[in-house]
Amino acid sequence: MAGPRFQALPGFRDFLPKDTAARNYLFEIWRSVARRYGFVEYETPLLEDTALYMKKAGGELNSQLFRFEDQGGRDVTLRPEVTASLARLVAQHQRDFPKPLKWFEIGQCFRYEKPQKGRGREFFQFNVDILGEAGPQADAELIALAIDTMLAFGFQPGDFVVRVSDRQAWLDFASQRGVKEESIPDFLQIIDKLEREKPEVTAEKLSAIGLTTDEVTAFIANPENASSAFETIRAELTARGLGEYLSLDLSIVRGLAYYTGVVFEVFDSRKSMRAVAGGGRYDTLVGVISDGGVEMPATGFAMGDYVIRNLIEETPHAELNMASWLQRNAAACDIYLVLADDSKRPEALEILSELRNAGISCDLPFSAAKVNKQFQNAERSGARFALVIGSELPELKLKNLSFRNEESCHVLGLADWLVDRLKQPDGPLLA
Repeated sequence: MAGPRFQALPGFRDFLPKDTAARNYLFEIWRSVARRYGFVEYETPLLEDTALYMKKAGGELNSQLFRFEDQGGRDVTLRPEVTASLARLVAQHQRDFPKPLKWFEIGQCFRYEKPQKGRGREFFQFNVDILGEAGPQADAELIALAIDTMLAFGFQPGDFVVRVSDRQAWLDFASQRGVKEESIPDFLQIIDKLEREKPEVTAEKLSAIGLTTDEVTAFIANPENASSAFETIRAELTARGLGEYLSLDLSIVRGLAYYTGVVFEVFDSRKSMRAVAGGGRYDTLVGVISDGGVEMPATGFAMGDYVIRNLIEETPHAELNMASWLQRNAAACDIYLVLADDSKRPEALEILSELRNAGISCDLPFSAAKVNKQFQNAERSGARFALVIGSELPELKLKNLSFRNEESCHVLGLADWLVDRLKQPDGPLLA
């Protein structure tokens, strides 16, 4: 039999209820950690003037744009990342806010690249930025936030590492070895792909700009090439009790051209997939976007939903953490009303409205059905409890669907009683 004519486009996703619930779990963790750190949420449009990206992104990104002409003849692009939009927004409104700005956004982005594990053509990103602070303490704050986000997802020491580098160190390296200015972007792209490209390909590319693999390898291996900014970050993270997650790795330079200093990426320790998160300092971007009208140091990072969800699902204790959240938050309702006597439907509807008005998530069948069938529907809904309404009204029974036991309750004061019951942890109900 032929399949449906229309399906989601390659690299795009439908979110079934279970997938939407998992996505909401990511969003809740992201928001809760950002707010713990004193960040406030903002939002920017999905569609931007293409010139915004052509002006600042560089590298592969410009070849991955979902770019088109709209009906007004404007050259527009579905945003491939959020930092450019943030720079535009801040340049326009920065006078209205005290510095530094600590802002975050959870938004959808689009890149025309080959769909594969951990990568699609549409994805959601958690973007966290500090603008108006030039010191490495701001970079340390972001790295600490990234680490605490991983811990909030249920990851443990040994599951991941934050690899930190400094792009300025590579710019100094290139300058000292006479690499031409116009070759610098290509050089940084070569370093960015060291772990993904075949050694012979890397050697050929380096040779074309007058360098050797041995020079690059020796530079990466020498810890004395760490910048003073890295040493400050290490001291800051150690003081927070997070130093064990940090690793100096000069092979990290990040692919986007706007980075100017410290850069970092979060990797799973097994290196089974691409970076879970990444970012760094971009001190010149706001100035470039505003044509020099506003100069503002900035640093930030992003974490995408594809890779972090994959890593959660491949890490048992993190997956258990998500499963526990989903059990509490992904059910269609908390209480399912079972009609043991369908003649009591008017009373059941009155109870239903009372409970919903009290903020309790509940449901009941639309039409008459056998009691066993109703209990099956209750379990499929994910409800914690079934409230059985029968001929004994105003007496009712509340059944714990996990532990298969029940207790009696009464219509009078029912809503308040159930609100209290739902606050209690799952477990056998007391008689």
